[in-house]
Amino acid sequence: MAAHLPDNWPAMSIAQANGALSGAGSPLRLDQIEIDGVAYDNYAEAPPHLRALFQAGHMGFSDRDFLVYEGERVTYDAMAKAVAHFAAKLTQTYGLRKGDRMAIIMRNYPQWPVAFFAGLSLGLIVTPMNSWWTGDELEYGLNDSGARVAVVDPQIYERINKHWPDMPDLEAIIIARDPDLRSDPRLASMDALIGGAADWAALQELALPDIELLPDDDATIMYTSGTTGKPKGALASHRAIIANMFNALTCRARRYFRAGEALPEPDPDPANANAVLLSVPFFHATGSFAVMIPTWATGGKIVSMYKWDAGEALPIIERERINAVGGVPAIAWQLLEHPDRDKYDLSSINSVAYGGAPSAAELVSTIKSTFKQAQPSNGWGMTETCATATQNFGEDYVNRPLSAGAPPPAVKLKVMSPDGKELPAGEVGELWVKGVSNCKLYWNRPQATAETFIDGWVVTGDLAKLDEEGFLYLVDRAKDMLIRGGENIYCIEVENALYDHPAIMDASVVGIPDKVLGEEVGAVVQLKPGKSASEDEVRAHVAGQLAAFKVPKKILFQDEPLPRNANGKILKPVLREMFV
Repeated sequence: MAAHLPDNWPAMSIAQANGALSGAGSPLRLDQIEIDGVAYDNYAEAPPHLRALFQAGHMGFSDRDFLVYEGERVTYDAMAKAVAHFAAKLTQTYGLRKGDRMAIIMRNYPQWPVAFFAGLSLGLIVTPMNSWWTGDELEYGLNDSGARVAVVDPQIYERINKHWPDMPDLEAIIIARDPDLRSDPRLASMDALIGGAADWAALQELALPDIELLPDDDATIMYTSGTTGKPKGALASHRAIIANMFNALTCRARRYFRAGEALPEPDPDPANANAVLLSVPFFHATGSFAVMIPTWATGGKIVSMYKWDAGEALPIIERERINAVGGVPAIAWQLLEHPDRDKYDLSSINSVAYGGAPSAAELVSTIKSTFKQAQPSNGWGMTETCATATQNFGEDYVNRPLSAGAPPPAVKLKVMSPDGKELPAGEVGELWVKGVSNCKLYWNRPQATAETFIDGWVVTGDLAKLDEEGFLYLVDRAKDMLIRGGENIYCIEVENALYDHPAIMDASVVGIPDKVLGEEVGAVVQLKPGKSASEDEVRAHVAGQLAAFKVPKKILFQDEPLPRNANGKILKPVLREMFV
């Protein structure tokens, strides 16, 4: 069924809107720069580094709430004081200097952004690590990065303490939310250094240490999710992380230009500041680069939960007047399908954004019908692109619900054949991405760097196609594509057909070994609450949309969510084991 769109839409083509947003006089205007011999489009009006961005946010919104975690509320002013005091401790007590690595490993507590902004303001290479990792995995990450100091929560400390003798570079561990003073001089309590979250507002004003920072200085090492093999540390610059924020701002502004509307003016009333319910970890590029940093820069509020639970999220949305929710598509479905949804006032929601996994076209229309004032949006990015590379928003998303959106003008996409030729629109190949928002390299991985970072382009490993206007359609991860009897089967294509079934909330497709055909199609699906479906019914549904050889041979049903890592990616190795 054709999507209903305004009569005057689009008022501008994608090219026209991009030109208006990137041209002279625009706060998103582009100029040309060269980095290591490669030319890039660059956001000319962007802050030079993340310390400047942090200081500007503090000055503009000092009395507003920045972070709410359970009973703790931290204003911009309190956060800025805590960051300055912690930065002073990192230099004076621990002797950390520009270029040193400092790991952050904890849940989404208020102490997380304190450590993050303090480290960045000192020119440290801040190294967030996955708080779901085992002790062995954390030992690997700490040794690989060469972190001198780790800022952790008590659970992480217990996980890594016995590994400390095997981590020679790790000089000290600072434990957040743990007031106990320990006998080991290499240990410190973050509460003892700067107080707990409730104490930060009373700290004295303190200037950040005067450190020379440049746009292309190293800022973070973000480890890839590592569903297969050892995680790789993607090294990003201050410029790249800030450009990610400007990428998202450009894509959102383009929606207004496409609709023939004026850009909304900032609302000076702090009561109307944008409130985000954070459902992803800060250690993921989405949580820190795409949510935390833009929120700080624009005066919004982040509400953090100890652990995502849709039932617990509903009263928080009502109480905190949450405007933006999202994460992976499954989170959006969990809110939409929760049996208690109608018991709460969710009228404040005006944005439901998600990415990181394929989503059903039905999700767009369901969001629009349930939260009538909400704009659904999808997007694509990866750790190596510092999060946002494309975003599909507003009427463009309604019109192209299976697309991950068009890139902003600062980001270039191309689709390449296996023999290294650029493919025309509509043809499937490997996606390459170029932009000043790309990471520099993989830490300590010269061979992997040479394979992935080529003349300013990131070779993504995703199979994709572009349409005539440049909208991106993801087809599959190259390594996840199935080959059944010589026929290529793209998992996302089958998953989209499964999502289209009215009883299915979440789905994933994996290969089942077959002696004759090599692989057969297997699917694991999560049903919506109160819904039922049989294997034959679902197979018939898929057969009505796809060729017979793409229909799953075996379908497993479950009521609980599909297994995912902390970044929201489905753990396909776990699913494959279910068919053994």
